[in-house]
Amino acid sequence: MDLSDDNSILVRLFDEDTDSEAVESLERSCELGAKRRLSIFSNMMDDPLCRIRFHKVRVMLVAELVRSRELVGVVRGCIKSVGSGSETSYINLGWILGLRVSPKHRRKGIGQKLVKSVESWAIKNGAEYICLATEESNIASRNLFVLKFGYVKLSPLRILVQHTHPRLLRSSRGIKIEKLSVDHAISLYKDRLSGKELFPLDIDVILKQELSLGTWVSYFKDEEWCGLGCKQKNDTFTRTAPSSWAILSMWNTSRVYKLQVRGAPVWRFLQAAVRGIGASSCLVRCGLPSKPFGFIFLYGLYGEGEKTGELMRSLWCFACNLARNLKGCRAIVTELGAYDPLREHFPVATTTSCIADLWFFKKLNGTSSEEDEWSRKQPLPHLFVDPRDF
Repeated sequence: MDLSDDNSILVRLFDEDTDSEAVESLERSCELGAKRRLSIFSNMMDDPLCRIRFHKVRVMLVAELVRSRELVGVVRGCIKSVGSGSETSYINLGWILGLRVSPKHRRKGIGQKLVKSVESWAIKNGAEYICLATEESNIASRNLFVLKFGYVKLSPLRILVQHTHPRLLRSSRGIKIEKLSVDHAISLYKDRLSGKELFPLDIDVILKQELSLGTWVSYFKDEEWCGLGCKQKNDTFTRTAPSSWAILSMWNTSRVYKLQVRGAPVWRFLQAAVRGIGASSCLVRCGLPSKPFGFIFLYGLYGEGEKTGELMRSLWCFACNLARNLKGCRAIVTELGAYDPLREHFPVATTTSCIADLWFFKKLNGTSSEEDEWSRKQPLPHLFVDPRDF
């Protein structure tokens, strides 16, 4: 399938049987720090499709030189229905993930051809908008999408990282933490977040994936939460929530890929990229192991009431303690909107990224993104970050 308008470069569908090894080689050549003593790269467990495999509508495209058949670029895409900010309105949103171009073949228009191709695919599959994330400091990437393709900024984000502690972290004795059943977690998320910006319509698919470790809520012991422990599916507990409560879900990235730091001794205090798999990286100060490691990604962070901050901190400590017992897991990570009030309530030990992520989006048909009603809502304080896209 030729999606290119240039005979020297062919953009085609990824072939899992024949392209996997070449894609892995390309990914490693693009990894952060490849030309420095410190090198961080990701191991996708021999599954180049891992970042989009859990999406029903997905695509992976590769760019190759026609004459030599050398693979010089790759991009992934998916489409999902997400909230638009209205309780009853959803939009079909395309995502661009993992755009890579071989370092020795850059500035030749390969990235532009890949972006055009994945946008065309998204339009044919019903996407109304398309989004992507890139580093705030990545001028080349920002220029590509903003100046060449007309994307506009959706919202800035921050990545929070904490290395697992050798000892247990303790939260207030007056707080109770309980794991929800999948059905109860789906009900609570839909009841409180349905329709909010970027909330995925298929939240049930996410929570039922094998990589999902579960969903937990925290509240104060001196208040009751009726129906919370009921094994049967019911919505009683969504109507009887305490005056203050918090919720989050966990995704085990260690089952999908592992990161590795080269040139760094064990437990050395350094600046290293924890996120080597995405379109951007997160620079953090923490001691990282020299052997491959994974982390737990926290998502669906939400809370209500005056004491939400204290309750969210207790869930953060709980997640860090849980990570200690998972083989190969060395950190907990989450991504929040830069204006999300929850950012102010995490432990002091939490390290925030030195480099911000920026989400960009584009209206694919009809009015331009600059004129579109959705774009006028920015910046967005609360964003539901889908763990499948991290």
